[in-house]
Amino acid sequence: MNFRERRLARRECVNDNEFVEPLGMRLLIRKDEGRTTTRGGIVLPDKAEIPTITGRVVEVSVQVDRDVDFPIEKYDKVLFNPKNSIPVDFEQNNLLYVVPIEDVVAVFRRSPTPKPKRRKTKGKDDEGFGSSEE
Repeated sequence: MNFRERRLARRECVNDNEFVEPLGMRLLIRKDEGRTTTRGGIVLPDKAEIPTITGRVVEVSVQVDRDVDFPIEKYDKVLFNPKNSIPVDFEQNNLLYVVPIEDVVAVFRRSPTPKPKRRKTKGKDDEGFGSSEE
């Protein structure tokens, strides 16, 4: 698969004929659904101003993809500042945003889970087992 075919395969399809490909140092992010209540049970008003929000990366521009300083990949969960974000009006509930890479403040990563250490079992030749001293 050549470069052009990879780019076409990576594009986020909005409907059958249209797609969104961010240009420059930008990402296309699908904003996570906002919480209406906190974990403690406090109901948040609809107009609550939250300075940073989370979302999933839907598409990465070619420039960001080639830049090793930004280890962001498609489907990463990110925390971003929506101040300079540009809403994309292809969806009714408007969850897609084109976000400059400078406004992405964190990427959520999972650390690899360490394998549990196996307990050593004593074999027949170890002391206390299998010895026939009389």
